[in-house]
Amino acid sequence: MIDQLLFATLMVVITVLIHGAGLYLLPGAVADLEMVVCFSTITYAGIGFDDADISRRWRLVSAIEGVNGILLLGWSTTFFVTVVAWLRR
Repeated sequence: MIDQLLFATLMVVITVLIHGAGLYLLPGAVADLEMVVCFSTITYAGIGFDDADISRRWRLVSAIEGVNGILLLGWSTTFFVTVVAWLRR
């Protein structure tokens, strides 16, 4: 069961990285991969980021990613609490 949980966590991390690289780096919204990972992770986590590092036409997408991140982090927390409660039975 732990192997499956680690695999699922790894797949989520890889998906977020691919999403950020594909969404912001390839179209040229952000300059380099390091900035893409930093920008996407901070925006997704709902912490906030200075919009000066992203091109003007991509700012709305980053705002949507922030709202989506807050919703999915809450959903993921609920999922992991349910899994832990299920494992303790």
